[in-house]
Amino acid sequence: MYWINGQQHDALAPSDRGLQFGDGCFTTARVVEGKIDLLPWHIERLQQSAQRLMLPACAWDALEYEMVRAAESIPQGVVKAILTRGSGGRGYSPKGCEHPTRIVSRSAYPMHYLQWREQGISLALSPVTLARHPLLAGLKHLNRLEQVLIRAHLDQTAADEALVLDTAGMLVECCAANLFWRKGKAVFTPDLSQAGVAGLMRRRVIELLAGSRYSLHYVSEPLETLADAEEVLVSNALMPLLPVNIAQSWHYSSRQLYDFLRPHC
Repeated sequence: MYWINGQQHDALAPSDRGLQFGDGCFTTARVVEGKIDLLPWHIERLQQSAQRLMLPACAWDALEYEMVRAAESIPQGVVKAILTRGSGGRGYSPKGCEHPTRIVSRSAYPMHYLQWREQGISLALSPVTLARHPLLAGLKHLNRLEQVLIRAHLDQTAADEALVLDTAGMLVECCAANLFWRKGKAVFTPDLSQAGVAGLMRRRVIELLAGSRYSLHYVSEPLETLADAEEVLVSNALMPLLPVNIAQSWHYSSRQLYDFLRPHC
């Protein structure tokens, strides 16, 4: 089900710059008992992304209301909010674009995530690398062709998710999730200043680790750093946290960090 600028609709103007150029941003939220998990963070993410992309002013109260309305009366599901620059301008120029487009959709929850939480998942290295671009790094913008290609290659394997490197050969993330690994009491996550998406559940995990017995390190390291890891986890707002059994040829059996984080994620 879709709502465009507050009206139930399933057709977007062909002139919309989200369609024309991927000119916009989005967030995807988990619905639990009719409520959107981490709703303030989802709105904050959209606001920060809109500011960095220099989108025109958005009716934020209206967008939040539309997201809340979409989540009502469903026990669990997914609400996605997209903000585009709207229609206007000529060519790439954003001049004349004064009214952004709000798109809110609702869909079923991916039930296989429940099974993955209990059984764990496998990761395979993607042949697709992410371009380094600090101006857009961290943002969940609408230009997702790299992820589409990563997913297309992943669909040809038996793995559940992908390990993704950047063009410098450093670990960044998964296809649709952030990455953590543990060595003793040290926890590592890739530095996302050059590429990747700064996920909201990644933010939640970082908050939970602060002041805990674990130390967190932001790193730029190659794939081989996972060879001596004791534990690997992936996260996103929907999963929200999954243990990894296999990454490439490396096997992991410990769930020490997972068991610490799971009650709070």
